Amino acid sequence: MAKGKQKPGRGRTAEAVTARVDGGLAELVPDRDRPRGRTLLIDGAPQSHVDLDDPAYLDFAYQRRLGHIADLVAPPGRPVQVLHLGGGAFTLARYVAATRPRSTQQIVEIDAPLVAFVRAELPLESTWRVRVRGGDAREGLGKLPDGWADLIIADVFSGARTPAHLTSTEFAAEVRRVLRPGGFYAANLADGPPLAYVKAQIATVGTVFPELCLTADPAVLRGRRFGNAVLLASDRELPVAELTRRAATDPHQGRVEHGRALADFTGGAAPVTDVDARPSPAPPPSVFE
Repeated sequence: MAKGKQKPGRGRTAEAVTARVDGGLAELVPDRDRPRGRTLLIDGAPQSHVDLDDPAYLDFAYQRRLGHIADLVAPPGRPVQVLHLGGGAFTLARYVAATRPRSTQQIVEIDAPLVAFVRAELPLESTWRVRVRGGDAREGLGKLPDGWADLIIADVFSGARTPAHLTSTEFAAEVRRVLRPGGFYAANLADGPPLAYVKAQIATVGTVFPELCLTADPAVLRGRRFGNAVLLASDRELPVAELTRRAATDPHQGRVEHGRALADFTGGAAPVTDVDARPSPAPPPSVFE
């Protein structure tokens, strides 16, 4: 399955490993600064970063923001139950396993060849309670019992776009069903100017959850460039002050919108239902240059 593989040794550096998966050409590219760090790309688009020596290290800005949410969903170190919709290189599952030992996690990933590739090249620790299920994210969500999860993370992309059926009020209602009272739902959203997709997602998730906030690079929030925004939702008060502090001190600083500022940002956008749902916008080619 893999091509161009070379084991690192004396005088050598690791080389990229590639495989054909359902989503295209998957590549694991070595990190020059971290001996066992790898970046997963699909058709040239960066998806995840993993450091096998330090699974608590999060390189991508949006993954750091998701890591902050995982830190704040429960008291430090307490085991939690987490559902990951979308697998990638299992970066956030590794993070939770490292920072919250004895946590129980499930990953739902539709791309079976990608799962096999990641398992072979970036294996999970045998002591971690992480189960990987194949299949569609919404179908996998529907198989879980009411109130199973403390945290649900949605990071699902097909061809660099989130599928339409994962963007609706019906999907959000199913997310809330599976969350325990007080649980967190975090979604990675990718959009560019005029941010119509992100605004519609805020309105959509807001029909189901009373508390929302959004974290992103200020340039993305101002509509100056395409990028990632992390939407956090719950039925309890959110740790906005702590999220704001963490976002401001990240290597790639972020901003948190909440309350009136978030409502003004959303600007009366309409919620999306299954009937009118569309995939998230495709990123411009310049994003990956």
